[in-house]
Amino acid sequence: MSSYSENHIFIPIISDYGFKATFGNEANTTFLKKALQALIKTERTIEEVRFDKNAFESLTIDSRSGIFDLSCTDDQGNQFVIEMQLGYAPQFIQRMKFYALHKFNVMVEKGEFDYDNLPNLYAIAFLEKKLLPTDNFHTVSNLRSEKGELIDRQMTFITVELAKFDKELSDIKTDLDKLVYTMKTLHKTTELTEFPQFWNEDWLKRAIEELDTRKMTPEERAYFARITAANAEAVKAEKKRIEETKTSAILKALKAGKLTLEEIADYNDVTLEYVSLIQQKFLAK
Repeated sequence: MSSYSENHIFIPIISDYGFKATFGNEANTTFLKKALQALIKTERTIEEVRFDKNAFESLTIDSRSGIFDLSCTDDQGNQFVIEMQLGYAPQFIQRMKFYALHKFNVMVEKGEFDYDNLPNLYAIAFLEKKLLPTDNFHTVSNLRSEKGELIDRQMTFITVELAKFDKELSDIKTDLDKLVYTMKTLHKTTELTEFPQFWNEDWLKRAIEELDTRKMTPEERAYFARITAANAEAVKAEKKRIEETKTSAILKALKAGKLTLEEIADYNDVTLEYVSLIQQKFLAK
């Protein structure tokens, strides 16, 4: 999770607490509705959103790997699966497919739809890091032919890579820009004079108020402190486990001697320097 300290006024949206308080806020869905409109780039106003507790039991939080997700449906029957993925996420595409296909199967198995009248299904993922081989921070994917011809738009995959968003405040124009800018910068704000004008827009203002530590009750502050500490330890342990797993796989490949150092680095998604360092330690034993 992006750094947060007691000097900061606002809790990061991309934390588990922040995600639940904004995207997962069942008491007030103003932010969620507007955010969805921006993410799928629709001119239609989403009037209502309900959380689908049966599909994924509403909000799921896995602090070990920084994964937060929820499932919801809008007033037109459009289905959404929203995932927040922090840190290293080599398998996030597989997770997106799993969630989307699970949602698809649930719709069909319930018998509410047949193949002729299936609603649109959007699988939305926020990634803290860069991962896709694309230039834009907002990527929309559908089933297409090898020539790029659209075959089906019933299922749409939307990926937002926060690390790729580098627009200056003066260049923020669309609601999508406002959303991603807020997700990246809100928790770094220490002075109210730093507020951009669009943070006074109702949908963003409501979300920001949920993340304002100055308005938290003593109980809410204690809860936030507990989960922040617990998640920090859990994420640290998970990172250590991932590194140990990678080191083991690299050592195995080095011992086999069938791959070049470049190939080992590529297969394990690490730098060549990282593989060389492990090789040096291995040879020194």
